[in-house]
Amino acid sequence: MLYGSQWLRVERVSASGMRVLTDEQVLAAADVPVGSPLISIDTEAIEARLRRKLPRIDSVDVIRSWPDEIGLKVKERTPVLMVKKGGNFVEVDAKGVRYATVPRAPKGVPELKLTVTQSSSGTSQSASLRRFRTGRLVREAVRVAGALPAAVARETRTVKVRSYDSISLELSGNRTVAWGSAGKGRAKARTLTALMKAASGARHFDVSVPTAPASSGS
Repeated sequence: MLYGSQWLRVERVSASGMRVLTDEQVLAAADVPVGSPLISIDTEAIEARLRRKLPRIDSVDVIRSWPDEIGLKVKERTPVLMVKKGGNFVEVDAKGVRYATVPRAPKGVPELKLTVTQSSSGTSQSASLRRFRTGRLVREAVRVAGALPAAVARETRTVKVRSYDSISLELSGNRTVAWGSAGKGRAKARTLTALMKAASGARHFDVSVPTAPASSGS
């Protein structure tokens, strides 16, 4: 009955949860075979197809809704950093995945600047690149962005990576933060919050060693 009944075939496909993607894009990429028995739909294949064709999708649930509908519940990736590429911007999510290129910078998302060099002079920067490839350094920057206190995150304009243990922030108001490595992120966040309150007129903050913070400039 499930396979042969005319009443248990796919007649409708709906999509929900999108913020940037449109219904048309999701439905076209899903390519659900309308008219097929609902029981025969390969939900895992549809999920894989959507993630492959639309990298902006982080996850998707494909749900059979009896008697005749397939529902697509989409969760899009959220940018935590962006990388300038020509006149466009590449969005990077919390997993370090570069998933979309857009013509305008996403609002409130810091720019990631990788200033690591590949010189053969034996510098610490080139050594860092050999040990921690670009993808790893991007993920370290993402860890830093995710650890920032909300108030600081809103004012962060740039996350600059020179090496694995030399990550810094550029904030609004011509202020900078030396963060160091991505390790001890929570401790550094607490220390930075306290330091910025205690030295509200400072322009440079150093929490690379959270037990020995410093500030300077006015």
